[in-house]
Amino acid sequence: MLEIVVSLVLLANGLAAGVLLGTQLGGWPLLASLPPDRYVHAHAFFSTRYDPFMPACLLITTLGDLALGLLAASPVARVSYLVAAALCLGTIAISLTQNVPVNRWVRDLDPDNLPEDFAEQDPRRRWGTWNRIRTALSTLALLINCAVVGLAL
Repeated sequence: MLEIVVSLVLLANGLAAGVLLGTQLGGWPLLASLPPDRYVHAHAFFSTRYDPFMPACLLITTLGDLALGLLAASPVARVSYLVAAALCLGTIAISLTQNVPVNRWVRDLDPDNLPEDFAEQDPRRRWGTWNRIRTALSTLALLINCAVVGLAL
């Protein structure tokens, strides 16, 4: 049974970290370079593509790491899985409190009728910073999960 949980954790964590890293390397530079109206259109398109995929992957990773942290025989594995779970919880917290509200706000904007003060409200810098942080947290969790599995082989 533990082998199945480990496999699910590695798969879900790898998918989540991969999507976030892909966004960081490709999607984000594109979004940051666009004029406001095209940014709003493109961001709304991108943000709807990852729900509910990303939340499910992060939830599976977190719950799986918590279970593995509680059930692992080795103290090193236990602590490592719990640290990975905490990193994924951090990713979820950032997503829910920082990135998702921006995604919703941008999705509700009309690219052809942006607010007059859009330049002052433009969320790109803040969204990009939080996206880098959650990418780092998710990727670090994946590295820890891989290392624990590697040590067990």
